[in-house]
Formats: sequence, structure tokens, C-alpha cells
Amino acid sequence: MPLKKLTICVAGGGSWGTALAHMAASHGHRTTIYMRRPEVCHAVNTLHENPAYLPGLRISKAVQASTDPAVLDAECVILAVPCQQQRAFLEHHRRFFQQHATVLNVAKGIELATLKTGSCFVPEILKEKAVRYAVLSGPSFAKEVMKNKPTAVVIASAVPDLAEDLMQSLSSPSFRCYASHDVVGCEVGGAVKNVIAIAAGLCDGMQVGTNGRAALVTRGLAEMSRLGAALGAQPLTFMGLTGLGDLVLTTTGDLSRNRQVGLGLGQGKSLDEVTREIGMVAEGVKTAFAVQKLAQSLKVSAPITDAVCAILDGSLKPEDAVLQLMTRGLRME
Repeated sequence: MPLKKLTICVAGGGSWGTALAHMAASHGHRTTIYMRRPEVCHAVNTLHENPAYLPGLRISKAVQASTDPAVLDAECVILAVPCQQQRAFLEHHRRFFQQHATVLNVAKGIELATLKTGSCFVPEILKEKAVRYAVLSGPSFAKEVMKNKPTAVVIASAVPDLAEDLMQSLSSPSFRCYASHDVVGCEVGGAVKNVIAIAAGLCDGMQVGTNGRAALVTRGLAEMSRLGAALGAQPLTFMGLTGLGDLVLTTTGDLSRNRQVGLGLGQGKSLDEVTREIGMVAEGVKTAFAVQKLAQSLKVSAPITDAVCAILDGSLKPEDAVLQLMTRGLRME
């Protein structure tokens, strides 16, 4: 059982939020999901299933769901709202947050409007509440967490002892947490890997081959590391779960929504077609443009991100992007 039982509210009833609620409740924490849709809320409470995002997978009966924002008044709020929607969500709901609450951000992305990660804007919006911020990242498909498949993640926080406390409280035999103090590194790793996942999907959709995909993933890791270093992250962070680990998962696993976006584009489908088929948010699409702008502002080379953005906005064909990347100026690795 956990070292300390927490009162947890998961803000966001998508696949990842639901999986984390199931994990937390199964481990003894008093857990509620705050969601928008009454019909999904009813299904969680009566059928113990989220038919909108995880049909057929049983949710712990200890999980409660609610459409009442008052449930955000919890000791720990797991923020599972997509990155680009977090600012509006927090501004609208901040009055419900408990003073000094822990906010564990599990979304992966960089805000397109401001080029900020969550550690910059979440505490800023909730300044009056003096919240304690942490981020969770790592290779973790929601469906596998629901099935209690072995999963390892990293929790990072700049608040003394917070990452370690959350590591102890949320770890279980099937969900292993590591602690880190490199918040920026974890956030950059979680964001950039989604962009590289789109690129990897493009490779597979075009049948570029495993040689090409391996090269892309490797150079994608270098791209991620350069951007992280420019923002003050620790280089070794990208050799861990939030960097290499998550990158391997999302560039090779068929459950990756971002890889599915790239796969469809590589097969000649339009972005609108692919988005409709997936039916869920693929954060890498908007994150790609945020990463590109951030890299440009920091004068960091990001050729893979540039190529993905050009394909997404329709200014470059996938096959031309491959040629462009392969014929860049030669240099030392």
C-alpha cells in the first residue's frame, strides 16, 4: 500500500486521465475524475468504464466521476487536460483549487501562444493558491496502464521533497515511479518526443524502412537534447524515461496517437482525415509549431521539427522532406 493515502482529483476524463485515476484508486488513494460530459461520467460511476476513450476496459470501482468542479478542491490534482487547453481551464477553475495543493501535470506539450511549458504558466495562473507543481512523464500508454502492464515513469519537481513524496505515494508493483528535479528536461522530453513520433509515423507510412526510422529517432533525440540544453535542462535527463524511453515507445508503438498522425500523412491522407480517424487529441500537431518557434528563438537547429511543420501546413510533401533531410550539409556527429 502507498506510504500515504492521498485525496486525488484527476482533471480530465480522457484516456490518460482515466488510466491514472484507475491506477491511483487501485493503489488505495481516494480518487475522483472531474469531466465535462455527463454521459461519460454516468458510465464511469455505473458501468465502471469510459466508453468514449477506453471502451471495454474496466475501471476500478473505487474511482468516482463528477461534473461538479468543486471536486478540484483536493490535496493533489492530476492535471490531465491537453496542454493547449490548460490555461483556459485553470483560469476558469482556479477558485476551486485548494491552498497549497499539489498539481501534477501529466500532459505533454509546449503552449503555442506563449512558447511556455507548464512549469512556467501553471504556477503563475494559480499564484494565489501557492500550488506545488510537479510533472509526470515517461513511456506510458494508457491502455497498458489500465491492464496493469509494467510501466515506469519519472516525476519531477523543483519543490523540495515533492517528487520523492509523489514517487513513494504513486508507485506500485505495476507502476514504478522515479524522482527527478529536472522539471524543464522532463517537460521538453515529453513535448518533443511527440513531434518525432509524427516524423517516425511518416517514415513508416511512406515505407522508408527501418534504417531510416532508426536514423530519424536517433537524430530526433539529438534535436530534443539540443533544445533542452538551451533551456537549462540536464543532458542526462534525455537518456532516461522522459527522453529515450518515451521516444522509443511513441516512435514504434501503434498505440501512439502522434505516430498514427504521421502514419496517415505518410500514406497520403490529409491531416483532417487522420484527425477524424483517431478521434482524440494528438498533442504533437500543435506542439510541433511551438517547438519550431521556440527553437528558432533560441537559435537551436531543429531540422526534423522544421520538416514535420512544413508537412503539417502543406508546404512540403513527405517525400521531399526525406530528400531534404538526407541531403543536408555533412558534418561531424
